[in-house]
Amino acid sequence: MNKKANTALFILGATVANILIMIVLIVVGFAVISLVLPHTASPQLASILFLLVFLAAIGGSFFIYNRIVKLISKRVDMERYFHPIFRQRRR
Repeated sequence: MNKKANTALFILGATVANILIMIVLIVVGFAVISLVLPHTASPQLASILFLLVFLAAIGGSFFIYNRIVKLISKRVDMERYFHPIFRQRRR
């Protein structure tokens, strides 16, 4: 395969991995809320906590994804296998 195909497959795989990480974080967060929150709690409190878990899962998945990509880029020469996505502007 050429560099452009490698880049497209990497972006596709990284996107799927990021979404899966986010789903796992959401499921774990909802499970923790359902275990900790009493059944007699107000629905407003539960909805606020669910929203916070959702936002934390988005931020957490971005953080974890960033760490994984940095680890991969330290071990693999990305310029050798991938086409540059962003190029410097010509002046």
